[in-house]
Amino acid sequence: MKINVAIVAIVILFEFIGLAPAQDFQGKAYYFSKSSLELGAWGARMSEAQKKQIKSRLKNRLEKTYILSFNSTESIFVEEEKIDAISGATDSWGSNFARGKQYKNILQNQLVQSQEFYGKRFLVKDQLLSIDWELGSESKEVGGYTCFKATAVVPKESLEWFNFSWSDLASPSEATEKDIKLSQVEAWYTMQIPLQHGPAEFWGLPGLILEVSTENTTLLCSEIISNPKEKLKISPPKKGADINIEGYRKTIMEKMLEMRNNMGRRRR
Repeated sequence: MKINVAIVAIVILFEFIGLAPAQDFQGKAYYFSKSSLELGAWGARMSEAQKKQIKSRLKNRLEKTYILSFNSTESIFVEEEKIDAISGATDSWGSNFARGKQYKNILQNQLVQSQEFYGKRFLVKDQLLSIDWELGSESKEVGGYTCFKATAVVPKESLEWFNFSWSDLASPSEATEKDIKLSQVEAWYTMQIPLQHGPAEFWGLPGLILEVSTENTTLLCSEIISNPKEKLKISPPKKGADINIEGYRKTIMEKMLEMRNNMGRRRR
C-alpha cells in the first residue's frame, strides 16, 4: 500500500485521542448501488423511448441496496431483496448471477460467501482480495463524515467472480489465454470510523469505506448506525458445498456449457 505522510499523521492523531476502535464496536452501514447501462453498438440503433423502456425493466439490476453489518474484525454484506416492478416477482434469473451473503474476517484474511445456482448451494471459501491501495490527501464529505480518497487497480474478474454471461463460454477451438482486464477503483473512507471494512470485495483502508466506484458502478453509503441497542450476530454462512473461487467459476461455466449444448440439441 502506498501511503501519504499526511494521512499517516491523521491516523496517529485519531489513535492518540482515543478514537481507535474498541473490541466490542458494532455497526450497520446502508449502501445504495447504481450502475449505468452500456448498450454499445446495439443501443446506437435504438430510439430514446426504447432505451428508457429497457432501463425501466432492468431497474432492479441497475439499482440495488445493501447492508453491511460489522464489528471490529468481521462483517456481513447482504443485498436487500426487491420485488420486480414489471412482473411483481423476485428477479430469479438475475439471482443466479448475483452476489450472495458475503462474510469477511480481516483478522484471518477469510472470505466466506454463499452462492446458489439453479437450486444448488455453494459455500465459497477463499482469501480476501489483496488490494494495493494508494492513499491520497484529497478529502470530501459523505453523509456528514469526512472522507479521504484512495485508488487502486485490480483484476476485473476478481470483483465479479460470481457473475457470468454466455459470452464467457468458449468452444475448444475458440479457447485462448484471456488477457487480464484491469479495473480502476476509487474509494472514499472515513477515519471517524477507523475500521478496515467496506462493501463488496473492498476493504483494507484505515477507515470504513463509504463510497467506492469501479467500472460503471458506484456504491454509496446512505446511513450508518453505530453500536445498535440489539447486539449484532456476525458469523459466516454455513449451508452449501465447500469450494473456492476458482473451483466455483469452473463448476458454473461447465454447467452453463452443458445448458447451452442441451438447448442446441433441442433445436435440431
